[in-house]
Amino acid sequence: MSQLPKRFEKLHRDYPEIAKAYEELGKAVHTSGPLDEKTRALIKLAISTGAGLEGAVHSHTRKAIEVGLTKEELRQVVLLALPTIGLPSTMAAMSWVDDILEKQ
Repeated sequence: MSQLPKRFEKLHRDYPEIAKAYEELGKAVHTSGPLDEKTRALIKLAISTGAGLEGAVHSHTRKAIEVGLTKEELRQVVLLALPTIGLPSTMAAMSWVDDILEKQ
């Protein structure tokens, strides 16, 4: 299992009922359709990239690695965002993916 971000651990400590409800929501949406685990991981990384969320890109990169996605697949997801979000945002997201890949 992925390492939980410190802020999420704090949410668990301070508001356990909200953290549990959030996790249950996540499980429900992940099992609500036909997409496989790898496809869902790529989509979550793409959403995080487009939203410019560094912590989420870190988290979803770790999760994507756990389900067997390669560094090439992860980097392509970020590159696919280039025409939509622009070069600076894409390069920032690529650096966030690389933050995690370099620790592997």
